[in-house]
Amino acid sequence: MSLTGLMEKLKEEIGKVIIGKEFDIELMTISLLFNGHILLESVPGTGKTLLAKSFATAIGGTLSRIQFTPDVLPSDVTGIQFFNPKTQEFELRPGPIMANVVLADEINRATPRTQSSLLEVMEERQVTIDGETIYLPEPFLVVATQNPVESQQGTFSLPVAQMDRFFIKIKVDYPTVEDEKRIMRINRGDQKLEKISQVLTLSEIEHFKRGVKEIFLSCEMEDYILQIARRTREHNQIELGVSPRGTLALMRAAQGKAALGGRTYVIPEDVKSVVPYVFGHRIYLSMEGSLTKTTETMITEILDSVPVPVEAGTNG
Repeated sequence: MSLTGLMEKLKEEIGKVIIGKEFDIELMTISLLFNGHILLESVPGTGKTLLAKSFATAIGGTLSRIQFTPDVLPSDVTGIQFFNPKTQEFELRPGPIMANVVLADEINRATPRTQSSLLEVMEERQVTIDGETIYLPEPFLVVATQNPVESQQGTFSLPVAQMDRFFIKIKVDYPTVEDEKRIMRINRGDQKLEKISQVLTLSEIEHFKRGVKEIFLSCEMEDYILQIARRTREHNQIELGVSPRGTLALMRAAQGKAALGGRTYVIPEDVKSVVPYVFGHRIYLSMEGSLTKTTETMITEILDSVPVPVEAGTNG
């Protein structure tokens, strides 16, 4: 099966229960293929948990959910060594982080210490408990959620350095009128609520992971990506621009978008389509800039200001 065919199957399968989130599914798949992690931002009740659960089922992976509150400790995430009185020995009790897809619900309600422990695991892809190192399962994808209302009591905003560790950020909008009407009909029984089936194996995921890394990136496309990143650092209304990690994330996301489109090389449209999701949480406007612009409009302005390569070289 080709990656394009797989993408269509994933959309069709997950679309049985998740309405109107086709592009979000694409972005989740790209993150999975490049060992990235996702930050979902939306108000409660927009289907974040169902989306993560459906995605895990469709890729044949395990799912765990961590509901973050201020009293959740790092050991509640990673696991502990506990003394078993029956055996008179210490035993390892792995935490919920040991899954293929981990839904970290309301990560901004966790304390900075707990947030740091989760993000360290995301980066290292392993946990160390009392000197014992345990490698996380492959694939491993963290889907963290946060409420966009930052002024809530009991929340701890993610620091800049930790936000940068997320491969992409997706803002889950309210459904359209037509999509919400379909949701209503499904939930009142007018349409059959179908079950999600597995559409690929974990070994197939590893195969596709190797393939996307070979997507060709011409010198022109390299320069195009670098110019976009450079503009974020030089703009007088941006206080903090994109890091080199963000530049690499854009390159990989563009490769993933090209692969899902059935191409063996990256074109400008691949880059443009993923920039808002890769750079949106990595750009911080200055006080002056935030008075007249949003991050979204700033990204659009930057894309409009960078010349698009007329001919992006291919590898044939």
